[in-house]
Amino acid sequence: MKSIIKKEEYEEIYRMLDEVSPVDFDCGTICGALCCQDIEGYEMGMYLLPGEEKVHDRHDSWMIWSKEKAEDFEFPDSWKGALYFLKCADPANCKREKRPIQCRSFPLLPDINENGELSLVFDDTPLPYSCPLIESKTELNKDFIEVTKKAWEKLIKDPLIYDYVKEESDKRRIIS
Repeated sequence: MKSIIKKEEYEEIYRMLDEVSPVDFDCGTICGALCCQDIEGYEMGMYLLPGEEKVHDRHDSWMIWSKEKAEDFEFPDSWKGALYFLKCADPANCKREKRPIQCRSFPLLPDINENGELSLVFDDTPLPYSCPLIESKTELNKDFIEVTKKAWEKLIKDPLIYDYVKEESDKRRIIS
C-alpha cells in the first residue's frame, strides 16, 4: 500500500506528538498498560497507518510485527496489499517514543463529519479492558488535544488515511 506521506513527515508527526500527553503522567501507570497486553484471548496491538512502517525498525526487540493483507480485514476498499500489525513484546519496557500514531492519539479518535470537518472524539470502541481515562471522562491536556488534531490534519491529506478516518467516522454515526 503506497502512502503519500514520506518518512520525514511521519517523523515530524511523531516529534509533535512526543511533546504532549493526554495527562501529566504516563497513563499506562494507572491501568498497568492494559492496552499493550493480550487480554482474555484478545491480541492487543495496533495496525500501522499506511506508510507508517517507514519509521519503525522491524528488528526492534520491543515489538512483534506481523504482515497482513488489508483486503482480509474491514479496511476501506482503497487499502490494498501489505498492512502491518504491531504489538508490544514486553509492555513494561515499551519504547514510548516509538509508539504508533494511534497509540499516541489515544484516547482520542479523529472524526470526519458529514461536512468533511475534522474533530477529535473520545474513543468509544468496545475494548476488552476498561480505560480509566475514558471511564472517568478525564479532562485531557489542551495542548495534547490541539497537537493531536494538527497531526491528524496532516495525516488525512493522504487519501488512504482520509478514507479510513471517514469510514470509521461514518460507522460510529450509524451505531449511535
